[in-house]
Amino acid sequence: MPKLYPDARAALAEQLRDGMTIMSGGFGLCGVPMVLIEAIRDAGVRDLTIISNNAGTDNVGLGMLLHTRQVRKMISSYVGENAEFARQFLAGELEIEFNPQGTLAERIRAGGAGIPAFFTKTGVGTAVAEGKELRDFDGETYVMERGLFADLAIIHAWKGDAEGNLAYRKTARNFNPMMATAARMTVAQVEHLVPAGAIEPDAIHTPGIFVKRMIALPEGYEKRIESRTVTKRAA
Repeated sequence: MPKLYPDARAALAEQLRDGMTIMSGGFGLCGVPMVLIEAIRDAGVRDLTIISNNAGTDNVGLGMLLHTRQVRKMISSYVGENAEFARQFLAGELEIEFNPQGTLAERIRAGGAGIPAFFTKTGVGTAVAEGKELRDFDGETYVMERGLFADLAIIHAWKGDAEGNLAYRKTARNFNPMMATAARMTVAQVEHLVPAGAIEPDAIHTPGIFVKRMIALPEGYEKRIESRTVTKRAA
């Protein structure tokens, strides 16, 4: 079946519904599937559970869905840089499940590998372990964490071919590869679309078997920067 769709709205057609769980790739604003997030916003679906390392910035990335009150729960690691997120959380309008970053990555990887749960030392003795099973191994205490699996994963890739094979570039190769494996439906937005077979097998980060649908981003696609650090001018 052809995997390439003309735009984000078409690629997400019949895949969105209220109350669903969505994984969204990215680290800060790097490797974030902005166009697909915009299409979810425009579709108007609500009560979403979003699994993402962070929550974007104000009205950028996942911040768009927070701004329109479409998110019910976030499963995340770092949620700074977003004043609207903080406001909704402190007002009791948004549920949050915090995860140590490595634990979040492993929960996603485990979900994609069909592993329902695993034990880790990270978080033992802290609020992270509250209400979770603890078990001793070789005299050390570990906390059980559950694998994560979503209804939909939206990801951003640097290069992709018609068969759905993907390659990521530098920091954008963050949560995207593991999320591609951990959902019933994976939709990718791709910066550079190339013919099938044009990506060297050793350079493929996500095999096409995991990608069901994809869109090619237009030329001039803007990559947003979370914050800039520049040298101050002399007085």
